[in-house]
Amino acid sequence: MTASVSIKRGVSLYCFQEEYFHKRKSLEDLLATCARLDVRGIEIIGDQMIRGYPNIPDDFVKHWHGWMDKYGLTPVCLDMFLDWNKFKGRVMTQDERVESIRRDIVNARKLGCGVIRVIHDIEPEILERLAGDAERHKVTLALEVHAPSDLDSPLEQRLIALYESLKCPYLGFTIDLGIYCKRLPRVVSARYLRDGMAPRIAEFLTNSYDHGQLSAVDKKGEDNEKMVENILKLGGREQDIYLAFMGTHMCNSNPRRLLDFMPHIKHVHAKFYEMLSDATEYSIDYNEILPVLVEGGYAGYLCSEYEGNRWIDDAIEVDATEQVRLQQVQLKKLLGQAA
Repeated sequence: MTASVSIKRGVSLYCFQEEYFHKRKSLEDLLATCARLDVRGIEIIGDQMIRGYPNIPDDFVKHWHGWMDKYGLTPVCLDMFLDWNKFKGRVMTQDERVESIRRDIVNARKLGCGVIRVIHDIEPEILERLAGDAERHKVTLALEVHAPSDLDSPLEQRLIALYESLKCPYLGFTIDLGIYCKRLPRVVSARYLRDGMAPRIAEFLTNSYDHGQLSAVDKKGEDNEKMVENILKLGGREQDIYLAFMGTHMCNSNPRRLLDFMPHIKHVHAKFYEMLSDATEYSIDYNEILPVLVEGGYAGYLCSEYEGNRWIDDAIEVDATEQVRLQQVQLKKLLGQAA
């Protein structure tokens, strides 16, 4: 593939949540690891890794920028969340939601991040109200398109209409490449078995997903009911139904649809569940996806996002560093960058 050098490689620190949570690595240790892996763009999860967030201490900001300089890294993206159930007995008002994201915009600017990964399900009206703030601070609000939704889902289509109406360059999407999951990840089906699912049910779910019969995009209620019915017919438990919905929520969309919406794509999560020893991903065909991004002229960051960790942590110690290393080898190869 003839690659565009304008696509840059990064990593979401989400990849290393297991090591961080268990205090095997500090935030600085993770940044040093990224530098050692030659991945320079950094996406940080404020709620997870900044004590006191959304109130960021001045000392943290100083250390953060010092680490960026020390390790030759670039702050790229701040992941935001919106805990609208934080108040007892009520949900956040729209004004409170707007104000919360407004603080995130200011925080992103403090950290030097030009993009905020906006969590899915934020109403278009909220982003419309924040367009001026985003433009004023030069921080892009990029709502994450994440399975089981894709670009053709109702919320995304409403947002596209809004973006095309406002023509604000600081509104758009983060595309999570998990929406192009061709096969049920092996780490998922293996976890099914460890959690007591009968092999015949795990095999049914795997075969059904791999043959396009469990695609979650715009899944109708009757399709969900059919899956439950089949699990029960196979002797499944209530726990099996829960596991099935958790494990098959991904989808296998058409990556060429990206070309129809490229002006709105501001950031990309290079999702992966299991990197194999030959530096290929078991479930997601990057050989098919990356040429589309190149063809469309995408010029932003492609940030590794490892999500296999949550499916294996009951059985083995997670080695996110090796998994990220293997994916970065793959990305370098496919982007025609020096190994």
